Amino acid sequence: MMNPNDIRNIAIIAHVDHGKTTLVDAMLKQSRIFRKNQAVAERVMDSNDLERERGITILSKNTSVTYKDVKINIVDTPGHADFGGEVERVMNMVDGVLLLVDSVEGPMPQTKFVLRQALERGHKAIVVVNKIDRANARPNYVVDTTFDLFIDLGATEEQADFPVIYTNALTGEGGLDPERLTDNLEPLFEQILKDLPAPKVDPESPTQLQATLMGYDDYKGKIAIGRLNSGKIRKNQNVLHIATDGTQHPLKVSQVFTHRGLQRVEVDEADTGDIIALTGLGNVGIGDTIADPEDPRPLPPIKVEEPTLRMTFGVNTSPFAGREGEFVTSRKLRERLYIEAEKDVALRVSDTDSPDTFLVAGRGELHLGIMIENMRREGYEFEVSKPEVILKKIDEKWHEPVETVEVEVASEYQGAVVELLGRRKGQMTDMTPLNEDTIRYTYQVPTRGLIGFRQQFLTATRGEGLINTLFAGYQPYSGEIPTRNHGSLIAWEDGVATTYGLHAAQERGELFLSPNTEVYEGMVVGRHIRENDLEVNVCKKKQLTNFRAAGSDDSMRLEPPHDLSLDDALEYLGEDELLEVTPKDFRIRKRLLKKNERRRQQKHGGKVEK
Repeated sequence: MMNPNDIRNIAIIAHVDHGKTTLVDAMLKQSRIFRKNQAVAERVMDSNDLERERGITILSKNTSVTYKDVKINIVDTPGHADFGGEVERVMNMVDGVLLLVDSVEGPMPQTKFVLRQALERGHKAIVVVNKIDRANARPNYVVDTTFDLFIDLGATEEQADFPVIYTNALTGEGGLDPERLTDNLEPLFEQILKDLPAPKVDPESPTQLQATLMGYDDYKGKIAIGRLNSGKIRKNQNVLHIATDGTQHPLKVSQVFTHRGLQRVEVDEADTGDIIALTGLGNVGIGDTIADPEDPRPLPPIKVEEPTLRMTFGVNTSPFAGREGEFVTSRKLRERLYIEAEKDVALRVSDTDSPDTFLVAGRGELHLGIMIENMRREGYEFEVSKPEVILKKIDEKWHEPVETVEVEVASEYQGAVVELLGRRKGQMTDMTPLNEDTIRYTYQVPTRGLIGFRQQFLTATRGEGLINTLFAGYQPYSGEIPTRNHGSLIAWEDGVATTYGLHAAQERGELFLSPNTEVYEGMVVGRHIRENDLEVNVCKKKQLTNFRAAGSDDSMRLEPPHDLSLDDALEYLGEDELLEVTPKDFRIRKRLLKKNERRRQQKHGGKVEK
């Protein structure tokens, strides 16, 4: 059995792209986890395809390294606020954190969110200033602003007196002085052993473990992951499952696993204080307690912030329904959504009056978008509505979610960005010149105003602007916000788009598809340059005659279509539009496909039922 004093449970927290997954890579390599001849992928902890494609961490994952006979369990956490539910859970099973900050940018908005969670739980932090080799590195400024951040977040004197390590994670170098780095990360390992505490656990007390993360294996079934707070857990041991609602069920542990490097290794008995994985626990959910049947002691349930956005998921009702998906029924869709809600505590799923439609609430557009993309890749076919904010009634008045928005723009684009944010009810709270050409603005903006904003922001800054957002709380409802200044180009009839038809339509706006694409009546084929919708006949063919002007067909040049990503399509959606999602494609469509039905709706001035 391992002494709890020889265990450290730590989380690495940082803003997106500050290098925490790369640092974990370096720590693993220097701990000789891999064989000398083993091929190791970059960002080995980003095991999910979407994580590798987007270059972000979405799911919390844990690994372990051994240094001087001390086992260090490391949890790699998401840096994006939309996945804050993952972070809030992880903080329950660690005893300290590594706060990673970029040597140029310093602490960013999403660093604040995760750090607040750690400080509120009393965790100590080691500040790691990464990318120290960057040309414009300013380590002293970064350490000073990090200290200010600790004070702003209400850190205790002990927490604010943090040690600082300087690293270059790509090359695996670290040191106490930014000018003198060693060729390894030993200074970081030494600091972890010195400054971050061992888990406060009691091996003699009854068994107590809280399921903090959930995994799934095709052969082993559901896997519950958490820290063993007290007592022991052995293979085939009888335990008591205490759900968050207080109900209790006797269970038997099938297998016990611990982490060594990236592998789960089966053991007969787990060490108190270690982060372990258990199988055979049936319907155990996140936040549930595994306890001793003779002396059951439930742990407090995990609390996470409420969702701020919601959208409807429904069975695909377009003319192309059932062509491309493997799972197309409401039963399969409902089953999948509720499984996701079990794994993700920040997600809420509920049934609606319609058996084919479900209401799904999450932390933000990215949170919901990642789930949609995962389901699409698994073979599901469905349709979703435009995201809308969740309002709260406080003191008999409606309040709406508000976000802190930080934008960095070149001075030549600042006028356009200030106008965009002002139109969306943004209130400027700070303006900081970063250099001669770049300014950082801080705004408080209603979440409603940010739906569909990113695309307009990138257009206004020619793709050069940087934007970061963080949920700031609820404020009184600020009235109507005009977020969409364009209409849609809508297919007039079913058929196949032709070059001739698209050439005529492109004069009216920006197209989303190319020739020979199959379309149906009511499908959105482009963005109109004006505010109203316009039906266009993209299937129109050129009339054949006996006369042919030389070279007339060659002169029909089409502009390249705007190939929408899933995120772009979700931002584009209007109130009366749906996004049809299939494993092969996604299409924007009107809720009412027939033009006479849409005109009747407009004539009566009513809103389409959601």
